[in-house]
Amino acid sequence: MHTFQPYPIDKMEFNPFTKIGKEWALVSAGDKTRCNTMTVSWGGVGVLWGKNVVFIFIRDSRYTKEFLDNGDLFSLSFLNEDYRDALNYCGSHSGRGEEDKFAAAGLTKAFRHDIPYPDEANLVFLCRKMAAVPVSEDSFTDSTLMDKWYSDHDMHMMYVGEIVEVTAR
Repeated sequence: MHTFQPYPIDKMEFNPFTKIGKEWALVSAGDKTRCNTMTVSWGGVGVLWGKNVVFIFIRDSRYTKEFLDNGDLFSLSFLNEDYRDALNYCGSHSGRGEEDKFAAAGLTKAFRHDIPYPDEANLVFLCRKMAAVPVSEDSFTDSTLMDKWYSDHDMHMMYVGEIVEVTAR
């Protein structure tokens, strides 16, 4: 296991457009008995309701969504480019029916404050869920988005999580 240290959030140099949109991240949720992880490339960071937050989008059909819906804690983890195959695996395999999706992706499951994350990450946001906001068909003001991204009607839920700790190595 790697040694992660708390990292002051106000010292971070973080480009969400690169980190989330291009490099991707893993969202992990659950507990030590059952958990799952999945790749995300939609989301961001900022300040909301007086808190430092992340927001991520998970489709209704995704297995990890069940863990987010049933728990209060999750992680958003970033890995270096050496783990692109693991990110691809976690984005293309459900985990439903797998004994350990982390291991299947070549990752080591770790926990901090009972929140799962991949030990291979170099930056982890440990989060407490604050809101789950459904993206619905009637919420679009640009009708082309529905056709482009939701032709199958597999909608997203937007989760907002307070960043309770940032760890890095």
